[in-house]
Amino acid sequence: MRLLYVSMNKHIQSKKANHSLDWHPADVKAALEKAGWSLRRLAAHHGYSNAMMAHALRRQYPKAERYIAQAIGIAPEDIWPSRYIDGQPKPWPPRKKFKRRSNPQSKSNTTRGGINVNDGEAA
Repeated sequence: MRLLYVSMNKHIQSKKANHSLDWHPADVKAALEKAGWSLRRLAAHHGYSNAMMAHALRRQYPKAERYIAQAIGIAPEDIWPSRYIDGQPKPWPPRKKFKRRSNPQSKSNTTRGGINVNDGEAA
């Protein structure tokens, strides 16, 4: 049982190791302050909302990352190495496609205002 625990622990550590190289959000904010910027002022300067810049501190947002990195004077892949491959942003994961379920009740003769919706005739 001990081997299973050790191997699971290594797996968990390897997943976290990817993000351990990224700067902490507080470090990014501190670097912005040293450069004479705040997230709010940077967002206003580029015509975006405050939430967009704050969003980039936690999740992949290439455009906001680029603005932050330019303000600091560093390449974005140096700040967030886990989000870039060979200097290009990682592709976002594909979105799940949801299938619409057919509603069996919608095929029945339904009336709205005395008109049968399916047939177009008066009820």
